[in-house]
Amino acid sequence: MENLEGRLTKLALKGDQRAFAELVELYKDRIYHLGYRMLNNRHEAEDIVQETFLRVYRNLDRYDDNQKFSTWIYRIATNLCIDRLRKRRPTYSLDAELSDQEGTDGYSLIPSDNVTPESELLVSETQRTIYEAIDELPVKYRSVMILRYLQDLSLQEISDVLDMPVTTIKTRVHRGREFLRKKLGPRL
Repeated sequence: MENLEGRLTKLALKGDQRAFAELVELYKDRIYHLGYRMLNNRHEAEDIVQETFLRVYRNLDRYDDNQKFSTWIYRIATNLCIDRLRKRRPTYSLDAELSDQEGTDGYSLIPSDNVTPESELLVSETQRTIYEAIDELPVKYRSVMILRYLQDLSLQEISDVLDMPVTTIKTRVHRGREFLRKKLGPRL
C-alpha cells in the first residue's frame, strides 16, 4: 500500500491527473467515514471529502515524501472536521435561565398548544364541509356514519340501535366512507 501511495503521489506531483484520481478513489471512502464519525452528518461528511481533496490538490507540492500520505490526508480531513465543529452554533439548554430575562428559562419560548382563532376557524370550516357531505349521503348510509363517527358508537352498538347485523353495518360504513371520499376529495 505504501509503495502504491508513494508512486501515485510522485506521479500526481508531476501533474498526472490519473494518479490523483486513483488517490481520490483510494481514500474517498475512508475520509467520508472519518468525517461522518466526527460530524454525525452525512452531508457534512460528503463536504469534508470534497474539501479534503481540494486542499490536497492545491497543496500537493507541500507534501513531504518522508511521511506517509495517509497521515497527511487524514490530518487535513481531521482539521477540516474540527473547524466545522468549532463553527457550529452552540447548543442551548431549555433549563438554562435566559440572560436578558430574569427568572425565565428556555421552556417559556416554546409555543403553547392553545387553540388560536385561525386554527379554530380552519377546524370549523372543515367540520362544516364534512357535515354537508354527510347530509348528502343516502339515508341508509347517513345514519350509520353519524352514529359511527359523530356519536362515536362501536359497530356492535350501531347494530343494536338499528337492529341490523354487524356485517350490514360494516358494509354501510365502508360504502359511506367511499361516498364521502368521492364527495370530499375535491373540497379538502
